[in-house]
Amino acid sequence: MNIDPLDREYNPRVGVSDIGGLFSRWQQNAREAREQLPCRLDLRYGPATAETLDLFQAPGPNSPLLIFIHGGYWRALDKADFSWIAPAYVAAGYSVAVLNYGLAPATALPDIVEQMRRACIWLYRNARDLEVDPLRIVCSGHSAGGHLTAMMLATDWTQIAADLPLRLLAGAVTVSGLFDLAPVAKAPFVRDDLQLDDALVRQLSPTLLPLHNEVRLLVAVGALETAEFQHQSQLITGHWPRACRDPVLTLPGCNHYTVCDALATQGSPLFQAVCEMFPDA
Repeated sequence: MNIDPLDREYNPRVGVSDIGGLFSRWQQNAREAREQLPCRLDLRYGPATAETLDLFQAPGPNSPLLIFIHGGYWRALDKADFSWIAPAYVAAGYSVAVLNYGLAPATALPDIVEQMRRACIWLYRNARDLEVDPLRIVCSGHSAGGHLTAMMLATDWTQIAADLPLRLLAGAVTVSGLFDLAPVAKAPFVRDDLQLDDALVRQLSPTLLPLHNEVRLLVAVGALETAEFQHQSQLITGHWPRACRDPVLTLPGCNHYTVCDALATQGSPLFQAVCEMFPDA
């Protein structure tokens, strides 16, 4: 079967077997997390139907908060598929907010970015009521969620509202992120849904944008991922050297999906690195 070279590099389903079984496992683990953990589901952070989040709370007040933004090429999946990110962090004393956003093509990518900004602002402004520390909020995301996380670091929060700080986030973590959207815009499997012209590529590629949040960015990728996913992580590390103070964290034996498992596995190098991102209280 002939596969377009961009699809081969950027569509992770091409090279990974048993995707159905993996998603089924994620969904089962997510249901169990919602049943077993203290959580507040479908908290509304904005006006659109999709603008909701699930908050899994660590015991005690003033806990650090990990935000997680899911992938799916901005056009698939749901926060409810990723509740399983929370248990290991809650057990370690971190609250977790899993975000939803409108999906392409019904929601354009610039609007998805704005939704994620609203979610981060809502969590910051409501941190005390949510019993989390507004000075210890770290944003993370996988795949397309990694792109959206990087876009948060490219956001000048002070231009949005006078009450927002220059550093709304204490740090950020991208896992298998997408940072240069030029090749993604041309990939046949996703281009029709995204409708990214050259102007939008320039507007939405973190590798073409200045860093506005002078905080640490941890960049991780699976060792078994394609050359282009590896390259994307190297690009952002080179573009934002003040934020990317460490080399790309490459996870041995992990593909595009199992690297996300590593994010939520207590004791994994990625889990440990994420925990080290949070400043002391």
